[in-house]
Amino acid sequence: MTYNWEQKDWPNFRYDLSKIEESLLLSAKNQGMITGLQKGLSVGMQEQSLLEIMVAEAVKSFAIEGEMLSREDVLSSIRNNLGLNRFPEQIKDKRAEGIARLLVAVRESYAAPLTQEMLFEWHRLMMESYPRIQAGQWRSGQEPMQVISGPLGKEVIHFEAPSSLRVQPEMERFIYWFNQTAPGNSNAILHPPVRAALAHVYFESIHPFEDGNGRIGRAISEKALSQGYKSPVILSLSSAIERDRKAYYEALKSAQRSNEITAWIQYFINTVLEAQQLATNQIEFTLAKVHFFDKFATTLNSRQEKALNRMFAAGPEGFTGGMSAKKYMAITQTSKATATRDLQQLTAIGALVVKGQGKSTRYNLPINDEKAPNPPIPRDPGT
Repeated sequence: MTYNWEQKDWPNFRYDLSKIEESLLLSAKNQGMITGLQKGLSVGMQEQSLLEIMVAEAVKSFAIEGEMLSREDVLSSIRNNLGLNRFPEQIKDKRAEGIARLLVAVRESYAAPLTQEMLFEWHRLMMESYPRIQAGQWRSGQEPMQVISGPLGKEVIHFEAPSSLRVQPEMERFIYWFNQTAPGNSNAILHPPVRAALAHVYFESIHPFEDGNGRIGRAISEKALSQGYKSPVILSLSSAIERDRKAYYEALKSAQRSNEITAWIQYFINTVLEAQQLATNQIEFTLAKVHFFDKFATTLNSRQEKALNRMFAAGPEGFTGGMSAKKYMAITQTSKATATRDLQQLTAIGALVVKGQGKSTRYNLPINDEKAPNPPIPRDPGT
């Protein structure tokens, strides 16, 4: 078995766009729809929807790697780094602080050329809370850099990257390629998702850092998309990828066996389409949330408001398992009788929708319970 970087045509990737033209047209159309939706919101709602999408990107990017982050820490850190908190909030989890700083840096520098110094800074921002990792430098160990799964003694090697001796020249070539294919250059790749897909598999195949390559690779893809669309994209690739991590790793593994990567590009474009749908859902959910509290604000007590905000924090997919009297008691620190009374009142005014009976009684937001009034962003029916 040989990997893509061991083959004579590396890194001259080959692909056939005739098979994915419809998907490319859909992604361009969807991006315009998202931009229009976001611009139609008030400044406050634009800020809120962007925050939710950035939080999702941070949390899901770590989830892909098997790590969990506190949503509250991530939200506070992003707000700190965007200058939205009058007084910076304390962050308990330094990983949350690092990924938040990375996401903000990627957005703020999207139009700038990619450089080695930029990548080192991104890596330092994200990995500074990992004391055993040499942050902000290429890997230098003599041992093979392998992607492995399975128990000890029965490990399965999915991929082996070039030796550390090759990393510096490979990354110099990658950075040159990335900048030469940016919009406005003679070698520009016209379709942003295609360039983002190529950049991701190219970077992941070099695997230049000791750790954090997946998260940096997704940041590079976001930069490619933003440059192509001429503004920071409002979507979370990691949210779409995390929905089916197995498919992501299988698609990447296959792409790293050959430099003919049409199937990988199709997978990646479908991931972009999925991320665009999720972003659209989030923007519409943000608008619905504002209207919801405008409607019910004067009728809610502080306990109800706290519980409802917790439910809204779960996003468009809904509060897992629905709200119950037991969950309400835990969130609001109140008695069972008060919880039952509060929930019944919320149901009576239409702020919650009740399902089931007895111990199986669950309450959902009407926004999550009802079918979406607008059809979802379409995807290529042939894929």
